[in-house]
Amino acid sequence: MTKSLCGIDCDACPMKNDCGGCVATGGKPFGGECVVAKNCAGAGCKNCDECQKISAALKAKVAAEFNALGIKDLPKVETMNELRGAFINLEYKIPGGQRVRFWDDNRIYLGNQIEKKDGRCYGLTADENYLLVCEYDAGGANPEVIVYKKR
Repeated sequence: MTKSLCGIDCDACPMKNDCGGCVATGGKPFGGECVVAKNCAGAGCKNCDECQKISAALKAKVAAEFNALGIKDLPKVETMNELRGAFINLEYKIPGGQRVRFWDDNRIYLGNQIEKKDGRCYGLTADENYLLVCEYDAGGANPEVIVYKKR
């Protein structure tokens, strides 16, 4: 079993051939930085228990930050997952008609998707500087920014 610095089983990942793995790439899978690997003991670490503890602590801290936002119908955030930017980098229409994206497709962020009672979903994403909460329909359609906040 090949593990990443944070403990994910790379062999079980369908993107393992494109990613390169964080250990082999020095914490830059897909060529972009990983928010978890940046907080690890360093690129010289090979699947160490310390990196996995750092990863778990970072995920818990970010989940707590999302919970502290006080969004009325957002259920308690229990966990965060490593997500490639290409999967979460939705395009938002902002006042004035412009369209923007907030994330880099090749970076790895912490995120989660939580279904709402009305069928829409909350998308939660964080890097070392910002928290983003958005709401969208199936497949990321009709996304709306709920909160974009400096951490």
